[in-house]
Amino acid sequence: MTKTTLSSYVKEPLVFAQDNCSSQTEVFEQVAQKALDLGWVREDFLERIKSREETFPTGIQLMNFGAAIPHTDAECVLEEFVAVITLQDPVVFYSMEDNSMQVKAQIVFVLGLNQPHAQLEMLQSLMGLLQNETVLSELLLATTENELISTIKRNQL
Repeated sequence: MTKTTLSSYVKEPLVFAQDNCSSQTEVFEQVAQKALDLGWVREDFLERIKSREETFPTGIQLMNFGAAIPHTDAECVLEEFVAVITLQDPVVFYSMEDNSMQVKAQIVFVLGLNQPHAQLEMLQSLMGLLQNETVLSELLLATTENELISTIKRNQL
């Protein structure tokens, strides 16, 4: 079985560098609309990801940054992807460890996976990335989608 790597799921149309969304809803709407246009998700993807985030928040507070890894049910994903969004201004998510704590996320990975084992492997792979401040800083400094993608590929993520 091949190892699930981030770079094999990160696809250009769903990478947004230095985005200026003002809320997690805007982030979700942007990703969902693009994925829907591409035929990668069902119509209910947006509603499901919003309600799952309310029930099971995915914000992660790191040393110097906030991040979030929202995802939803496998059945509404038709073509697997991981959307990567870096934000000009942080967007509030709630902490996965304490849902009353706010996390100001500067980077968001929206997981669109439909294989349960892939989801677990991807979460593990992302947790490794989130603990690497150097790579994270590079991702946050990237000003174009191509820079974001090449940083991910260069670091074998």
